[in-house]
Amino acid sequence: MLDERRAIKRRKFGYYMRVIDNGTQELVGYLSDISSRGFKLDSNKRLTVDKDFNLRLDLTSDVSDRSFIVFAARCRWSVPDSTDPFVFNEGFQIINISTGDNRVYQHVVEKYGIPDNSNL
Repeated sequence: MLDERRAIKRRKFGYYMRVIDNGTQELVGYLSDISSRGFKLDSNKRLTVDKDFNLRLDLTSDVSDRSFIVFAARCRWSVPDSTDPFVFNEGFQIINISTGDNRVYQHVVEKYGIPDNSNL
């Protein structure tokens, strides 16, 4: 199990949103939990830890009139999923995001993030 070093409480993600590599247009994974500074993806492949990615988060119309936001994030950890042997859980830290995209991202956190009370 990973040591918990997170200062910001994470929220389980109540809606499976796609995260795309903005350079290759390939699916990286689906959001499974989120915080104001990072997120966890469920992915079908193991990603390189400490690698930076230029990502695109596809949005729904109830979040924004834009169809996506773009930001840079660093993969901080990668582990096999505990229940599905074909899935990896990937932890990301957002390292660069524009002010406008960050406003939309924070709205996504508030709208779809479900507080995880298991750590209380």
